Amino acid sequence: MRLDLTTLQLFVAVLETGSIAAAAQREHIAASALSKRIAELERAAGVPLLSRHARGVEPTAAGQSLARGARVMLRQAADLSAQMQDYAYGVRGHVRLFANLSSITQFLPDELKTFLARHPGVRLDLEERVSSVVTRAVAESEADIGIFALSDEREGLAVHPYHEDEMALLVPAGHPLARRRTVGFLQTLAYEHVGMHRGSAASFLLHRQANAANLEWRVRFHATSYDALVSLVRAGLGIGVLPLRSLDLYRRDGVKVVRLSDPWARRRLSVCVRAEGPLSSAAKLLLEHLLASAQAAQRPPQH
Repeated sequence: MRLDLTTLQLFVAVLETGSIAAAAQREHIAASALSKRIAELERAAGVPLLSRHARGVEPTAAGQSLARGARVMLRQAADLSAQMQDYAYGVRGHVRLFANLSSITQFLPDELKTFLARHPGVRLDLEERVSSVVTRAVAESEADIGIFALSDEREGLAVHPYHEDEMALLVPAGHPLARRRTVGFLQTLAYEHVGMHRGSAASFLLHRQANAANLEWRVRFHATSYDALVSLVRAGLGIGVLPLRSLDLYRRDGVKVVRLSDPWARRRLSVCVRAEGPLSSAAKLLLEHLLASAQAAQRPPQH
């Protein structure tokens, strides 16, 4: 079975849009021509790839398998094209890095600055994503390297230890817990919280801890960023849990930081890459740099 990238791109477009007509419009091709390409693809495969119904089309089991492989091939072709373009402009290598918010606010800025100073020819794309999306993106070749906190989706990944961070409680200055130096998370559940958005590793962690004690984590508002969470706490709209070092980025007037006494408040961040398939030279350099930086941060200072 011979495959060409144009037909694979059209096939993926059909699955993404749900119909041949919509895919033809998106890809600027006549619907009849697209339908003919799909028919030829099914003939070459020897099995139906699409199940057609009044509302559009759905992939068969064979179609789903082909779509997974097609997406990998299309990404690799796009990467190869980008690399050749980079060489034409004197750039050596391209790395796609997906990372959770905690790592971006606490560790990555300095580490990426150092890396790019040492390797100015590498083009680096960084995107912030929740941890579960990070691991999925690496497994599906959408990203070369991922940094995450908590995720159950680790199949097909090689995972390396990165930094540790510490979760802390942020309360308004006049709050009853503001006088405490440390507090257990379960004690905070008597008060309404401001939480990070649903799907974030922090929300998953806190919800799980409350459930384990048969208690409710009452979230009054969900924030999409740490600065929004801090602002809501400062306004007296709840208390919140977030990484301690991230608080260095925001004003602390009107709020008080209380350390959490729970062992789980110290989290391990991880770096992941695909377990199979080679990394590009640029991605290997970045992976080695991130791991070396994390190891250096854990060594005690020399006196």
